[in-house]
Amino acid sequence: MILETITIIIYSIALVLIFMYALAQLNLLFNYLAAKKKEENGPKFNFNNSEEIPFVTIQLPVFNELYVMDRLLDNIALMDYPKKKLEIQVLDDSTDETVATTKAHVDQLKAKGLDITHITRTNRQGFKAGALKEGLEIAKGEYVAIFDADFLPEPNWLKKTIPFFKDPEIGVVQTRWGHINRDYSTLTKIQAFALDAHFTLEQVGRSSKGHFINFNGTAGVWRKDCILDAGNWEGDTLTEDLDLSYRAQLKNWKFKYLEDVETPAELPVVISAARSQQFRWNKGGAENFQKMFGRVVKSKNITAKTKLHGLLHLLNSTMFLNVLIVGILSIPMLYIKNEYAHLRPYFYVMSFFVVSTIIFFVCYWVMYKQSHGNTFKDFLKYIALFFTFFSIAMGFSLHNSIAVLEGHVGKRSEFVRTPKFNISTLKDSWKGNKYLRKNISINVIFEGALMLYFAFGMYSAFVVGDKGGDFGLFPFHLMLTVGFGFVFFKSLTSKA
Repeated sequence: MILETITIIIYSIALVLIFMYALAQLNLLFNYLAAKKKEENGPKFNFNNSEEIPFVTIQLPVFNELYVMDRLLDNIALMDYPKKKLEIQVLDDSTDETVATTKAHVDQLKAKGLDITHITRTNRQGFKAGALKEGLEIAKGEYVAIFDADFLPEPNWLKKTIPFFKDPEIGVVQTRWGHINRDYSTLTKIQAFALDAHFTLEQVGRSSKGHFINFNGTAGVWRKDCILDAGNWEGDTLTEDLDLSYRAQLKNWKFKYLEDVETPAELPVVISAARSQQFRWNKGGAENFQKMFGRVVKSKNITAKTKLHGLLHLLNSTMFLNVLIVGILSIPMLYIKNEYAHLRPYFYVMSFFVVSTIIFFVCYWVMYKQSHGNTFKDFLKYIALFFTFFSIAMGFSLHNSIAVLEGHVGKRSEFVRTPKFNISTLKDSWKGNKYLRKNISINVIFEGALMLYFAFGMYSAFVVGDKGGDFGLFPFHLMLTVGFGFVFFKSLTSKA
């Protein structure tokens, strides 16, 4: 009975942690709905007065971006901002032929009167954070806008964001990501779904109540003085954006989030690219929890509620570990439930935690209908998308849990970039992308094994007990089987 007791305790703790996270999401939903009723009335720069228009530096950190580099440069060159007040830095850490082609393209734009500089380094020390820090040393702008290689801001983007810096307390203005290839595949649809939840529910829900939010690494603007005051970019985590965001807000800088300003970007179209991105984000989140936990708790400048939301924010990625634990232990729990009749009351209590899924369902529906519609047909589409998203997210739980554990124990790893594709022109020829990883990770084999394990859980529903089976966990095991199956087979076909 000792093993059964340990299983029950671990399973229960993981369920409670997931429930706490769901309650935090519900609180953010209430904040989001309240924020939608408020009007924007802060001070802004007057762009009709040339003396008020500040100098801006645009930084473009890039690394081996063969397929999107020309698109990026041509798009940034269209930025509608006074040329005398705009500088562009191409922070190029590339190690392939794009160094030469990018330099040639930059020279062409410079010849047309654009203040643009091609900056290269002899090493990638600090990776993206190191490149941004080095560029900042010579940046002429009071404000620094940052765009990754796959982002395509509208020409009036600076005129929509820079005016908010009239408020001297604002250190960052962040915009919402859009998705130019949202409907390309099931994979891109569920990525867009997850990101939309972050950029509506979470960013608005936190910022509207003064809780900490994060600069998302791109599609935002920093006040240069804010970066320097917070200690500048540091490369000791894989999410340097989250790190600097927390250090800045702990120094009392305010962040402005603009939900209504969309900055389109390209989502990873193959699972190997999505895996790289997910690993970096989730490991970086855990690294930042370890780095920032003490500073947040000890801070005397923020409220207890802001501290709680901040810690839950930093623990976002750790939810994958709880999901994996609940999934793996759910099958032993199914047998324990039917072996020990005196534990039935405990399982009735545990069934309450299905409300966590209901909370997520409601929160994401409110987010979804904002941009997709509120008809019955839209709701049916949402139901299908929600459970597809939930299944595939659970299918990523092993991969992301490994990233989380590495982050918490302090295992160091390189910053692995996410391959870009320019899918609008390459169509289905992504298989020729030279940056795709050719090896199959050993983790994929374990994901295939988990697919079979949860299929066994579905089978178990028919054979346990003495009253014709127990199907309470059948939908959960079905989603886990589908999720791990999707990740497993997609990883084999796209060389994860």
